[in-house]
Amino acid sequence: MCNRLSQIFSIGCVYFRIIEISYTFVGQNKIMENLRIQNHGVTLVDQVEAKLLEFFRSNKMKPGDHVPREKELAEALGVSRSVLREALSRLRMLGMIESRTRQGMVLREPHILDGLQRVLDPEILGDETLFNLLGFRVSLELGICNSIFDNLNDKYLEELEDIVEKSVVYENNLYTPVSERHFHSKLYEITGNKVIMQFQEIIYPVSLFVKSKFNDFFQPINKELESKGLIVSHRDLLKYLKVGDREGYSKAMGQHFIPYSRFLKKNHTKSLP
Repeated sequence: MCNRLSQIFSIGCVYFRIIEISYTFVGQNKIMENLRIQNHGVTLVDQVEAKLLEFFRSNKMKPGDHVPREKELAEALGVSRSVLREALSRLRMLGMIESRTRQGMVLREPHILDGLQRVLDPEILGDETLFNLLGFRVSLELGICNSIFDNLNDKYLEELEDIVEKSVVYENNLYTPVSERHFHSKLYEITGNKVIMQFQEIIYPVSLFVKSKFNDFFQPINKELESKGLIVSHRDLLKYLKVGDREGYSKAMGQHFIPYSRFLKKNHTKSLP
């Protein structure tokens, strides 16, 4: 009798396990069915990329979670594996997925600006985009003043002092590209914000390109400021940092960017309807 009951119980457990697996399988199929491409007005690769991102979000996937295999994804999407791989390569470039030995593809936390840093070439950007990026750089650097003072210490002051002493300056307060980059990169570093620090690496080539391309505009402004004694140098900015004068530093930084501000204002006026 006991053996009979045991057999019935075992059969029942197997039955319910089969039902459980079936429901799980059906549920996964439903999720994968939602991946099917339907909008034919957009390129297949763009659609696949969008569907994959939607899949990650709807399943609340976290960094380290496994991404379904290529074969499963291609079948669910109804596309060839070559199309799928191109979409996946975009996500890899953004740092969203990676392939691991014996684990397949897994989701990872993307580096926010990595993709932008790889493709941002000033030579292929239109003037409006260049101006917008330059304006963003000016606004950001003015906006991090308080953060710089909050994190400033003797070590940073010594490093800034060393950078200023070694800087090479031409006439009209024009620094060599290396001197310019070292000083402003250090200011970004002092904030302790890695995104801000990485942005400096991205925006520097843009700033350098704009100054070179529109040199005929910047030169007269720098000469005018020099003649009126309105030039604010890196050494001047350092003095405000040393005495802890936040307000003075903020105003001086705004004056330091006068050439950029005038340039941006002029071109903004031109672009108005």
